[in-house]
Amino acid sequence: MRIKTYNTKQEVASNFSRYLAILLASEETSHIALSGGSTPKVVFDELAANFQSDIDWHGVHLYWGDERCVAPTDDDSNYKMTVEHLISKIDIPKENIHRIKGENIPKEEAVRYADVLDENLPKSNGIPQFDLVILGMGDDGHTASIFPHEIDLWDSEQYCEVATHPDSGQRRITISGQIINNAKNVVFLVTGEGKAEKVGEIHNKNDKAKMYPASLVAPESNNLVWFLDEAAATLI
Repeated sequence: MRIKTYNTKQEVASNFSRYLAILLASEETSHIALSGGSTPKVVFDELAANFQSDIDWHGVHLYWGDERCVAPTDDDSNYKMTVEHLISKIDIPKENIHRIKGENIPKEEAVRYADVLDENLPKSNGIPQFDLVILGMGDDGHTASIFPHEIDLWDSEQYCEVATHPDSGQRRITISGQIINNAKNVVFLVTGEGKAEKVGEIHNKNDKAKMYPASLVAPESNNLVWFLDEAAATLI
């Protein structure tokens, strides 16, 4: 595990974008699982504005680590956010975009998207392997859409599961722990003082950390990087 700490969220976005450009330059074809949230939004803006000439998107395939069960035009949609802040601003073939269809029946969509991963991703250890999984972390220690009250979903034998937000009851499709930990590279993008407590507990291996799905991220490749701003890193 590597920890990279920067002064601001914008510096996190700039340095992660540089990391991504270098990673993508090393492969003719790359498969990336994207995250939603406020920090990825800043990252997508940075990639679109300042890395157009550094990344050849024709060899990049985009997927999502999780999605809210809403239409792609809904403001809650991770796909919509990505279109507005990245996809609409870059030259990427439509066939390279593999969205989770949040408007579908959740259980059926979890099965369909698992098939998408199985058909499109290369295999390692007999299961699909992303080149990069980008993760965020909630104030409660959840990651992707695996929440503490459903932490057993992490160990699912399925590639994708249906999760439920603990407060709103909103259904979500999420990749499972076996897919995350099978990735070649995994990156956390975590910013803000609201994340500091859980970041500290996870990195200091506090007993409470075992309750947080984010603490279970441990890719077999050992290529795990946390990109933090100072506010999120104060308790490490």
